[in-house]
Parts: sequence; structure tokens; C-alpha cells
Amino acid sequence: MALQRTAKRLPQLFQAMGLLLYVLQLLLLFVFLAVFKGTELFDFKAFGFTLLAVTLVWVAAQARAYMKAKILYVDPDSTEAEKPQKTGSST
Repeated sequence: MALQRTAKRLPQLFQAMGLLLYVLQLLLLFVFLAVFKGTELFDFKAFGFTLLAVTLVWVAAQARAYMKAKILYVDPDSTEAEKPQKTGSST
């Protein structure tokens, strides 16, 4: 949600915010793994493979969504604003 707000208000910070969000997620994962390192609550090998599978599915879904997205390369509002306005009578 914060990334979407940043994209709307400050589009020049969008890429940096996305990278920061990714790094924070990785740090959170490392902290989680460090805290539960000595426990037997779950199997770390299964957790690793599950994390890998989920990541691959996530990346594939993002790639598919990007390919299906209709990204405009021309702002439709700006083209109408650039058209000269007709003034005076048309006769």
C-alpha cells in the first residue's frame, strides 16, 4: 500500500522504494530464520523448498501480469490539452 501511494505522489522514488521494500522483506526473513534456528517447530529443508516454490510462482505471476497489462506510453489527457482550441465562429 505504501508503495502504491509513493508511486502516485512521488513517481521518481518508486524504484528506490520497491528496492527498499524488497531488502526489508529479506531482512525480516533472515531475522525469522535466526530466531527459530535452534527449534524443532518446523523442518528447515521443507521450509526452504516451500519458500523457493512460492517465490517462483510469485515471479511467474508478476511476469504474466506485466505481459497482460495495458501500459499506456502516451498520456491521453495531455494529448487533448495540446490540441488547439477553436475560437470564433465556424462560418
